[in-house]
Amino acid sequence: MKSKKKICMVIPSFSAKGGIASVVSGYRHSQLEFDFDIKYVETYCDGNMFAKIVMALKAYAYFMSLILFWHPSMIHIHSSFDGSFYRKLPFIVIGKIFNKPVINHIHGADFDRFYVNASLKKRRIIEYTYNSCFRIVALSNEWRDKIKQIVDDNKIVVIENYSILNLEAIRERKTKNNTHNVLFLGFICKRKGCYDIPSVVEKVTEEIPDVKFVLAGSGDVNQIQAITPDNLKNNIIYPGWVKGKEKDKLLREADLFFLPSYNEGMPMSILDAMGYGLPVVSTTVGGIAKIVHDGVNGYLCKPGEIMSQAEAILQILKDDQLLKRLGDNSVSIVKNGYSLQAHISSLEKMYRSVI
Repeated sequence: MKSKKKICMVIPSFSAKGGIASVVSGYRHSQLEFDFDIKYVETYCDGNMFAKIVMALKAYAYFMSLILFWHPSMIHIHSSFDGSFYRKLPFIVIGKIFNKPVINHIHGADFDRFYVNASLKKRRIIEYTYNSCFRIVALSNEWRDKIKQIVDDNKIVVIENYSILNLEAIRERKTKNNTHNVLFLGFICKRKGCYDIPSVVEKVTEEIPDVKFVLAGSGDVNQIQAITPDNLKNNIIYPGWVKGKEKDKLLREADLFFLPSYNEGMPMSILDAMGYGLPVVSTTVGGIAKIVHDGVNGYLCKPGEIMSQAEAILQILKDDQLLKRLGDNSVSIVKNGYSLQAHISSLEKMYRSVI
């Protein structure tokens, strides 16, 4: 029997918050592990600074042991911007020193802040790091165009994120009463448009007083509460960061998904929502337009367009037939191109082109 090619995959902890952990969690026990011998190097955990430093040091030590004794054929690094970029930089440098092809799978969002508007010194570090990689994975063609400012286009491969259909939840949704629940999942921050949400809620409650906006995540909760008028505080719920059964429950109870971001790659939160048959209201940034087709499975607005976002939410919540049609189309879009199987196939095709 032919031996499997060895892949060293550098990731945050499987239990960490954020989209990268959501993406790589789908790789475990998948066809990818059947076809390749994969060892995961977990570099980051949620918690205090001491715990993060200890985990990073352990990750570097484990990575070196794999390079020296396990001899991987390739290194696949999942990275973002800011702290994630600097944590992953030593892995890329070590990979280059040991002549191992490195794939850098980029999940970052705010490219202008990270690179375009950065200092000359930082831009040079980014350019050196990205050009040291054998392949760069972009989440969409829009992100490919951004990354082309740093590396040659021939190095870039577009592999979009994926969704997993929850068929039981989709069947239940067909008999679900409209409860006017709007769900947000992710980091509660300015980049995600969360500071606009109280104003959107104010507009929506003028016509649907009982609407509930569920902001499930961690971050600037206190700041959002501080700018929310007292008469709207009961319309916004903050369950904290959710995963597993808690996340499943919120997705089942939601009527639509709302992500008013100013910068994105290809959000796993939207793909998760589509996997539950939810219509989506979001913005025209990053790769969102590839998965949210305006008027087909939801509506797209420009970032900060509070009135347009509120009107889109109202249009869906006030029309049960429209809500169902948009949700059904979310399911169709996932089936036709955003399945885990399609994502894994793209990864494996890239792997085989490298090793």
